[in-house]
Order: sequence, then structure tokens, then C-alpha cells
Amino acid sequence: MKLKYSNVGVTAKSDLSERDEAVAQVLETLRSTGANVRFDAKRCQGIPCARTLPTFAREQDLDVLVVVGGDGTILRAVRELKDFSIPIISVNRGAIGFLAEMTVEEVPKLLPAFLRGEGVLDERSVLHVKAIRGKKTLFDGCVLNEAVISQGSIARLLDLKTIVKGEPLTTFRSDGLIIATPTGSTAYSLAAGGPIVHPGLVATILTPINSHSFSQKPIVVPGNQKVEVEVLHKANKFEDVDVSLTLDGQIYVTLQRKDRIVACINSKTVKFLRRRQETFYSTLRTKLHWGEAPRE
Repeated sequence: MKLKYSNVGVTAKSDLSERDEAVAQVLETLRSTGANVRFDAKRCQGIPCARTLPTFAREQDLDVLVVVGGDGTILRAVRELKDFSIPIISVNRGAIGFLAEMTVEEVPKLLPAFLRGEGVLDERSVLHVKAIRGKKTLFDGCVLNEAVISQGSIARLLDLKTIVKGEPLTTFRSDGLIIATPTGSTAYSLAAGGPIVHPGLVATILTPINSHSFSQKPIVVPGNQKVEVEVLHKANKFEDVDVSLTLDGQIYVTLQRKDRIVACINSKTVKFLRRRQETFYSTLRTKLHWGEAPRE
């Protein structure tokens, strides 16, 4: 079998239910194609079928990465990618699997087709985020869904001074602010009242969380425009209110007053191998049940 992608890396959710069976199915299919398979040593430790296989330390050794898990596993894999030119094939073992392309049952049929080059590339924007305290960088990396600035244990509003492309936008007075990509528009941002944005657009969505002002609504700005958010100083007895930055719901950074968040859509996109070019609208219907009448 002639393969377009012959060097295949495999990673999986560390605590995945029935992980051995899912990875074994993927491995059996990969072996049937003659692909060179390498496992993620950190995430695939203890899987019986992977014990005798080599691991990958550098993404440069791979042509494609197979991710076995739910959306959270995909978000983690994207965040850890150093080379966005390597496409991802996603196998769903989660609940909704909004980002995933196939189920474990579809692996024997679809995975060989993808390796032969029969899939299409679905390019998604990622958000480059920096958290800065004075001259110190607290976080510097990319996320696929969103960066969320929010208050902690005490229910007090935050003042978040927001600048877009060097021009003041507003000071959001709210429980927090979601800075999302179009892919992330169907995640936390949607739950907070933000718009659904097609992932083919290069844009950044700013969605305030429980804004104190009726005039402060979600806004979509061009993705190439830098967004800067400063946690404003407030001289009152609630000065010790916890503030945090959460990245794709998985990484937590504690913020202080005067800390700054700088975000902009990255110039490079992450690539997913799909079975057809346009799947977004059907995914909205089948996985989010978007547009359906309420069930009685």
C-alpha cells in the first residue's frame, strides 16, 4: 500500500476508559498499512500493545499525528504541538467529540484512506496568548479554543481594560472575559452568549461573562488585530479577589492586578485531516443539535 503519510505518531488521553482496546484497534489498522508507528511515551505508558514500539521525542520525525480521546485530548495535543505543519487525525473516545473526525468503529475503513492521502485538510486558527506581569512572562503559547480571564472564589466584578489594535475598546465590568477563536466559538463562549463563528474565518471573539452593562455585548474583531487586556487596580477592601487565566479549560495561571494578557491569531494554522471539505454545518446539526425544535 502506497502511503502519503508513512511515519505516524499516536497519542491518547492518559486516563481514557477502555484506552487499551481503542489504541489496540488503531495500532492493528496502522500495522495493516505498513506505516512506521511511534507512540507518545508520556501519554501511552502502560498500554500493553505499545510496549514494544518506539516512541517519538521530536515531531519532525512524524508525518501525521493520530489522537485518540475526546475534545480535551485534541486541545492538549494542539497546545503541545511545536510544528503546526503536521496534520492531526482524531479518533473520538469522548462524550461529544465536536472536533473529532471518526469513531473507533470507523478506524479500519477511514484511517488507511487518510494515510493514502484521500482526506482533505481542515485548517483551524489558533490563538497566541501571552500573560505578562511587569517584565515577567507568566505564559506564552497557543490555544485552539479560548483564553478566559475570570474572578475566583469571591463573587466580585472585574474591571478589564481592553485595547484592540492599539485603540481603546472598553473596560469590561463583568465576571470575566473570554477571548476565543472561531473553533472556540462553539465552546465556553457560546455558553456565555457569544456568537457561533465559522472556523474558516480568521477572527477573534471577545465575550464578556455576565457583564454589568447592557451595552457591553460580544464582539468579533479581525484575527490579525492584537487584543490587550489589563486587570485594573481597585483600591478597596476586595483587593485580594482571585483572578485567573484559564487556557482551553486545562491550564490555570493566577493573575494579579495590573497583569496584562496579549492575544492575537497565530499566523500558522493547525491542520486536521477530514473525510470531506465542509463538515461544520453538519457537525452543528448532529453534535450540537443546532436549529432543532425543542424536544417535548
